[in-house]
Amino acid sequence: MSAAFQALARAAGNLLEPRILAVLLLPVLGSFLLWAVLTWVFWESWTGLVAGALRSTVVAGWLQNWSAVWVIDYTAVLAVLIAVLPAMLVTALVITEIIAMPVIVRFVAERYYPGLGHSFGGSIAGSIANALVAISIFAVLWIITLPLWLTGVGAVLAPVLTSAYLNQRLFRYDAMADHADRGEFAQFVHTSRGDLFLLGILVSLLLYVPVFNLAVPVLAGLAFTHFSLGRLALMRRTVR
Repeated sequence: MSAAFQALARAAGNLLEPRILAVLLLPVLGSFLLWAVLTWVFWESWTGLVAGALRSTVVAGWLQNWSAVWVIDYTAVLAVLIAVLPAMLVTALVITEIIAMPVIVRFVAERYYPGLGHSFGGSIAGSIANALVAISIFAVLWIITLPLWLTGVGAVLAPVLTSAYLNQRLFRYDAMADHADRGEFAQFVHTSRGDLFLLGILVSLLLYVPVFNLAVPVLAGLAFTHFSLGRLALMRRTVR
C-alpha cells in the first residue's frame, strides 16, 4: 500500500480517539461561524463592490442593450460565494494548524513513534512564515484557475489541486517541526514531494463527501503527521 494511503487509513482510524474527538469539529465550526458573521455583515458591501466593477465593463453595456442587467447582480453574488468558499477552507486549515496540530502531533508521536526523539528544527515564526507563503501561493493559484470553474471537469479538478497544494504545504511543516532538524526536513520535502501531493489530493477529495467532510481538516492533520513522522523514522533508520 502506498505510504499516502496508509497514512490516511491510520488517520481515519484515529478520529474516534478521545484526544482527537476533543478538537475534531473546532476548525470547521469556527470557520463556518466566522464567515457566516462576516458574510451577514458585509454581504451588501461585497456584492455591491463586485457589481459596481462589472457595470464599468463593456459587457455591462451589451447587457443593458439587451435588458439583461440582472445578470450583473447574479454574477456578483456568484463571485462573492466563490471567494468565500476557499476562504472558509483556508480558515479551517489555519485553525487546525493552531489549535489541533499540537494535540495531533503529540498523540501520533506518543502512540506510534515513542522513540523518535525531538530535534526542534521548526519554530512558531517558521510556522507563521510557512502559512503565509502557502496561503499566498494558494490565492494566486485560485485566481489563475478561476476560468476552469466555468467548465465541468475543471470545476472539480481546480479546487482539488489547489487545496491539495495548500494541505501539504501547511501540514508538512507543523508535523515535522518538533521532531526533525532543518536538514532532515529539507531532505524529507525533497524526497517526498510526490507522496505529499498525492496525500493532499486524497484529503481534498474527501471534502466532497457529505458529513464526513466536517472532519477533513483534522483528518488531514492526522494523515500528514502519520506520513511525516513515519518517513522521518525511516530516514533515520536508513542513516544508521
